[in-house]
Amino acid sequence: MILRGHGVLLAMENSNKTIQVLLCSVHLSGKHLLFLAAVNYFLSITAILGNAVILVALHKESSLHPPSKLLCSCLAVTDLMAGIISQPVVAVYFTLIGLGEDDLFDLCVHSASIAALTFTILTAVSMLTMGAISVDRLLALLLGLRYRHIVTLKRVRVVVLSFWIACTTITLIMMKKFAILKMYGYALNSLCLLVSVCCYTKIVLALRHHQAAIQDHVHQEQPNGETAQSMQQYRKTVSTAMCILLALVVCYLPYSIVLAIVTTNGSSPFLHAIWAFTTTLVCLNSSLNPILYCWKIREVRQEVKNTIRQWLCFTR
Repeated sequence: MILRGHGVLLAMENSNKTIQVLLCSVHLSGKHLLFLAAVNYFLSITAILGNAVILVALHKESSLHPPSKLLCSCLAVTDLMAGIISQPVVAVYFTLIGLGEDDLFDLCVHSASIAALTFTILTAVSMLTMGAISVDRLLALLLGLRYRHIVTLKRVRVVVLSFWIACTTITLIMMKKFAILKMYGYALNSLCLLVSVCCYTKIVLALRHHQAAIQDHVHQEQPNGETAQSMQQYRKTVSTAMCILLALVVCYLPYSIVLAIVTTNGSSPFLHAIWAFTTTLVCLNSSLNPILYCWKIREVRQEVKNTIRQWLCFTR
């Protein structure tokens, strides 16, 4: 996944201007940008509502292992914060560019700065969390009964907290060093994707070739019904994590291609317009994840339904 914040860091070109000034100096037709602004306002609302419901459902759901549930909650929190902060700011930026008023230039620069900062931090945390989820699923398969003793809630809390502290600190330090920040983003994204792909490949191969051996081993420790239920739950969590990773790649791939072209050849009104569309596709990812949770995990889907019913009854 390419850093969301780097979508706002488009013009890392040979210029003495800041990136925010370059972004706000592009002359584009206002109609499609105002349309994209409206779309991003809508996506902001769906991301907030969807991820808020998912967080409540994950809190109530008891079948998931608490450390795994914490990692999923961390991912939902980043999407929720993107909906609360980053996506509305991106929508404001599109609105200001679309209006094209000179007296709104300073406000445009501020909105670009906020979007760059928040999207970079949130996407970095999301990427690290996705990598951690893949490692967690692999450890659950390899460690067997030792997994719950080694992967504890306390240790995962420390890992998640370190993600937030490290990503926030690095982004704040490098915010004005765009070339370094870009390399940091590429390196982080590549590493996390590589880790996730390797882990899920190992999981799929292990499930295909050694599932019978694993079930025989677990059968010695647990009753048949509990073993089957445990394996079924494990498959659900792996399938959900892989779907979330796939959706992330699909949403970010067009954006990453445009970013690579802009970084190499420089920006233009046409490329900036394409970037605006691909940035909106990136924002769509925060609204897709709650749908994937509900689709892939029946227990979460049921808790979401119960939560929505409670909210509707409360508002009557």
